Amino acid sequence: MDILTPKIADITVEGLSLSGDLTGEELGLADADVSIRGTVAIGLDLRAIERTLYVTGVVEGTAIHQCVRCLKDFDDPVAFSLRVAYERELKVTASASKRDDGRKKKATTPPEVEQDEQNDDLYYFTGDQLELAPMLREQLILASPMHPLCSEGCLGLCARCGKDLNEGPCHCVVDQTGSPFQVLRTMKEKLRESGNR
Repeated sequence: MDILTPKIADITVEGLSLSGDLTGEELGLADADVSIRGTVAIGLDLRAIERTLYVTGVVEGTAIHQCVRCLKDFDDPVAFSLRVAYERELKVTASASKRDDGRKKKATTPPEVEQDEQNDDLYYFTGDQLELAPMLREQLILASPMHPLCSEGCLGLCARCGKDLNEGPCHCVVDQTGSPFQVLRTMKEKLRESGNR
C-alpha cells in the first residue's frame, strides 16, 4: 500500500496506520517551498468516524534553510505533529438543488470527538483514494520559519562591503552621521541657527 494514496475502503473505525520515509520529490516539494535533506519520516494514523476521515501523526526530518541575516544555508531539524480531517467533496447538481420533495432531512449529530479534534484542518477528497501528498506538503511549508536564522546571535552581513560579520569585523569606515535621526538633529540645529540671525 502506498503511504500517500491509501484506499478509502481500508480506513475504518478501528483505524489504519501508515509509516515510511519520503523524499521532497515524492511530496512534490519545490526548493522554493522547503528543501529537504534526505528523507522525511512520516507516521500516520487514519480512522473513519461517520463520513469524516481523521488523520493524526508525526513528521520528522531535516530541512535546509537560508539564514536571512548571513545568507548561508543551514540544517534545521523539523519535527511536528499533525491533526487533519478529510471530508468527501460534494458535487451539487442543479436538478438536485431545485428538487424539493417536502421532506426534511433528519438532523445528524457530529461524531463525539475529543475537544482538540474539533479544530482540525479540513481537507476534501474525491474518488476512492486519499491524496495525502498535498496535505503533507502544506503542513511542511507551514511548519517552516518565516525568517530562518542560523543562530540567534548571527551578526549578518556588512551593509557596505557584504562581509560575513560572523567571521570577524570588516574594514569599512564607520559612518560619522550614525543613525538617520542624527541627520535630522543636524538639520534642526542649522535651522535654529539661521532663524536666530
